[in-house]
Amino acid sequence: MSDTQPAPRLKQRHLTMMGLGSSIGAGLFLGVGLGIQQSGTSILISYGLAGLLVAFVMTLLAQISAARPSLGSFSTYGGQAFGNWAAFVLGWLWWFLLVMVMGAEITGAASIIGGWFGIAPWIPALIAVVIFTVINFAAVGGFGEFEFWFSVIKVAVIILFMVLGALLALGWWPDTPPVELSNFTENFLPHGIGGFAAGLLSVAFAFGGIEVITVGAAESEDPANSVKKALRAFIVRVLIFYLGSVLVIALLLPFDQIQDADTATESPFTQVLDLAHIPAASFIMEVVIVTALLSSFNAQIYGTSRGVFSMARNGNAPRIFRRTNASGSPHAAVVLSTIVAFGSVGLQMWNPPGLLEFLFNAVGGCLVVIWVWTVATYIKLRPEMVRSGELSGQGSRIIPWVLLVAFAGLVGLMVWDDNSRGQIVSVLILTALLVVLAVVLPIGKRGSGESAKAVKNEAEVS
Repeated sequence: MSDTQPAPRLKQRHLTMMGLGSSIGAGLFLGVGLGIQQSGTSILISYGLAGLLVAFVMTLLAQISAARPSLGSFSTYGGQAFGNWAAFVLGWLWWFLLVMVMGAEITGAASIIGGWFGIAPWIPALIAVVIFTVINFAAVGGFGEFEFWFSVIKVAVIILFMVLGALLALGWWPDTPPVELSNFTENFLPHGIGGFAAGLLSVAFAFGGIEVITVGAAESEDPANSVKKALRAFIVRVLIFYLGSVLVIALLLPFDQIQDADTATESPFTQVLDLAHIPAASFIMEVVIVTALLSSFNAQIYGTSRGVFSMARNGNAPRIFRRTNASGSPHAAVVLSTIVAFGSVGLQMWNPPGLLEFLFNAVGGCLVVIWVWTVATYIKLRPEMVRSGELSGQGSRIIPWVLLVAFAGLVGLMVWDDNSRGQIVSVLILTALLVVLAVVLPIGKRGSGESAKAVKNEAEVS
């Protein structure tokens, strides 16, 4: 066993599908109805705006990642820009965000699978955690291939759904008349600007998880080109899939019939399949949702383990998490992420009053902190990287500042919205706690120069 950098074995197609695996989950298949209820059909604009916002942030991050590939990604770059305390805070914020989401995903998948076989949900949850831990112990190329085909299933389902929706809307499906546009136009802003703002918040975090592309770039065969191509492909595909699916739902379903769904039966996707008289529509969607949840879980084990591995190399996590096995996988970091994720499953079953609400409120706010810090990092590092020739001087200097203004507006909406205000409070408490730990613990007192050195070593190995 060693603490060397994992070998570069990921291809561009793996990176693209890893991003899709993290971003397309139950939030689309179950939660899309909530956004439509709040914003009406103007939700399409919300998805477009949120998608462009995240796309610009990730484009800035990709420019740095191409020049300085690092498994720590934005965490490592934040350390270079602002000091190692920033790397500590960002790295553990992202790890917390993903393990909490992982716990929710495996809980949802286990609940459905347990219902199929009439067993307690913790049993399929434990089996799934063990299986995906073993997969992540293998060489990263094997993980990438597994995640690629997992994500292909989701993509194929969404494409078929959009094709079916087009046939239904045009009246080309048997015994189905063409739809009228009145359902779409009359419900554009059913609750006014306030409803549009609430809908924008509900979809703003739909693209969370895309960051894993820049993490995987450090283990790709050609980091500089792979991350840029994978990011462009991801942005185009995810916008098409989200916007296409929402358009189909908004055209075909009566507005009062679209709702947030707790089960596959209530999902707007299932309701569209019912319109086409597809047999066993609910079961089909349950299989799709389980696949989506497990795919996201698998991708996020990868992201969290690489994040902890990178932090250990920078001194921001215990040294044991620097160790890799014969396949090059950071096995100790993988075990940590899966144990905590399974612990999150138990926490959700126990559901102590107030604690779970606080933790999941912090999850949404974590993404805002990470995105804002990523933009600030780019602004701080860009002059240095232009002088060194790592970045071209042709990139826009205005876009990062426009993004900060946009995020300020998003935070303002969150403070204004009763349902989102708790996210701001929770993440501020969590971030303040991490900042204190970074200052108090010895690991927080190291300089950003060591982070830069670690990235240089990672790039040389890659």
